[in-house]
Amino acid sequence: MATSTTFPQQQTLRQRLPIVVLGLIAASLVLAFRLLSFQFPLDAETQAYLNNLRDSGYSRTLQLATARGNIYDRHGEAMAVNTLEYRVGISPALISDPRETATQMAAIINVSELELFDLMNQDVPWVQVAANVSADQAAGLRSLNLDEITLDTVPRRSYPQGPVAAQVIGFVAGDLRGYFGVEGHYNSQLAGEVRTRRVSNIPFEVPLIDFEQDRGKDILLTIDRDVQFVVESELISAIDRYDATGGTIIVMNPRNGDILAMASFPSFDPNTYDTADARVLTSPAIGQQFEPGSIFKVLTVASGLETGAVTPDFTYNDQGSLGGACEGIRNWDGGARGVVDVTQILVQSLNVGTSTISTRMGATDFYSMMGKFGIGRLTGVDLEGEQAGQLPTPGDPIWNEKNLCTNSFGQGVAVTPLQMLTAVNAIANGGLMMQPRVVYQILDGDEAIPARTANLGRPISTETAGIVSEMMVAVVNDGLDGAASLPGYSIAGKTGTAEIPTPIGYEQGTSIASFVGFFPADDPQVSILVKLDRPAEYWGSQTAAPTFRQLAERLVILLEIPTDDVRLALQAQGGSVNHIRR
Repeated sequence: MATSTTFPQQQTLRQRLPIVVLGLIAASLVLAFRLLSFQFPLDAETQAYLNNLRDSGYSRTLQLATARGNIYDRHGEAMAVNTLEYRVGISPALISDPRETATQMAAIINVSELELFDLMNQDVPWVQVAANVSADQAAGLRSLNLDEITLDTVPRRSYPQGPVAAQVIGFVAGDLRGYFGVEGHYNSQLAGEVRTRRVSNIPFEVPLIDFEQDRGKDILLTIDRDVQFVVESELISAIDRYDATGGTIIVMNPRNGDILAMASFPSFDPNTYDTADARVLTSPAIGQQFEPGSIFKVLTVASGLETGAVTPDFTYNDQGSLGGACEGIRNWDGGARGVVDVTQILVQSLNVGTSTISTRMGATDFYSMMGKFGIGRLTGVDLEGEQAGQLPTPGDPIWNEKNLCTNSFGQGVAVTPLQMLTAVNAIANGGLMMQPRVVYQILDGDEAIPARTANLGRPISTETAGIVSEMMVAVVNDGLDGAASLPGYSIAGKTGTAEIPTPIGYEQGTSIASFVGFFPADDPQVSILVKLDRPAEYWGSQTAAPTFRQLAERLVILLEIPTDDVRLALQAQGGSVNHIRR
């Protein structure tokens, strides 16, 4: 009976045993194949994943920028240089006393003790604790002699002159890219190549990083640091004196387009650009348009003479206002002047006079001449953020026949300060208009590459330029009661007082006060534009002209420009005044 009861179980076992054996054999084959497969080459994606997994425990990837080129003024004074900051990390596994280490580090860097303590208790091979640590703080950390602390060098931009010429230079942000000004426009030349590098997390393996390898090119500016400082101080003084809301002053060499100084207020310090109002990061001298008012009249007079619409001896009967297409045009004081010649149009700043000239020229010639002076077009200055201005012409939806009159005295047309001074420079430079520039040389190692000088055309002849210059001298001598005069020097200039347009008309009781001029008038060494926004005293003759005079008094000393008598005596003896400091 016992045998008969166990027989079915044995039979079942014998029936299932081959299946079990086959299963074991199959599993063994699969395992054997998998073991053999580890000897086969892996696909690229899998290999890369495993490599990253292997390396993540003891190394990390850094983006390393090479040294950026330095920026210097025209005399070699440093305006933008490189400094080093440090990225601080710790290896938690190496820390024997997290509380004590956190206390020591918190006393040196700007990270709380509690935050440091939490980082030190993380289960990771390495963790960053601070991104921007100064050299002094890094030295303090090194003095702790703690192997668990790592210090990676990080290049940063520094501006030793602080806010001086900030809007000309621009700044370099945390991404190591230049923004605005020279830093932005010449970013590709200044920036070195960014390199990718794996750096060990093991504190005993100190990486050697050469930031000078493949460094960027240095740049030498046309800007004179000392002139820039004087201009900025005079601008701030004028804004304070006349209770203006802002302003701009530009100083140039009209012969070659070099910008010696360009200042606007308000401005910023590029060392702390991240705390500045975004509206002041770009220069109003190139990026802010304004109606120029009466300083524009010199271009109208020059154009009328050049096209033959008027001659220097031309006269007309000024009745104080005009009718017809120029209905509503009146002189600044509404007064009639009687018989007036072209010089007196500028001396007395007569709107009726310039309107008479522009209508005699006709729209085609007038707007053609304004185009030749660069109005409504970019100057091409080597800075980021330039605006082209606005010059409505016949055929534009906003143009009407009256614009031919109002445009003649700088109303209904918009320019940038640099655009306006560049146009006037054509008068100072014998009719040849030079493109403005802020870079003098690019230094690539031992090679000095001069920046290109370019002329923007000849809007007027040498003869016309000389005639208008003499008229501008008469403006300063006879029309401003000495407000812009400088004893010993012949000054050519013109004031401007412009209303401020709004979407619903012009602001009441406010103005843009300006003065543009150059000296010595017969051999210009510098040209200057002064612009003050909403000064308490309305007229340019009361604010901008005296500011020009005070600045000129300092510049003739700083730039060693001799008086007219001395200059002419030197020239008579065969001497030269073309090698003075500028």
